Amino acid sequence: METFRPVRGKEIKVLGTGCASCRALYATTLQAVEQLGLEATVVKEEDLMRIMEYDVMALPALVVEGRVVAAGKKLNVEEVKALL
Repeated sequence: METFRPVRGKEIKVLGTGCASCRALYATTLQAVEQLGLEATVVKEEDLMRIMEYDVMALPALVVEGRVVAAGKKLNVEEVKALL
């Protein structure tokens, strides 16, 4: 599990097994957080048991404050910013 903690605030998780799409969503999410100037902790969750707790059927998935806001989609920076 990789974590980026610029400051305390919102918890954002990117769920994925480490595939290219999952890594891309993590990078895109970091960009969106930076562009918005959000106080957030961004976590890249790759543990399948923890991912299963969110009951998602498609990866990558984006979780904001414990709520799945997107799953199985390739999102661009603007789409991620809108979800945050």
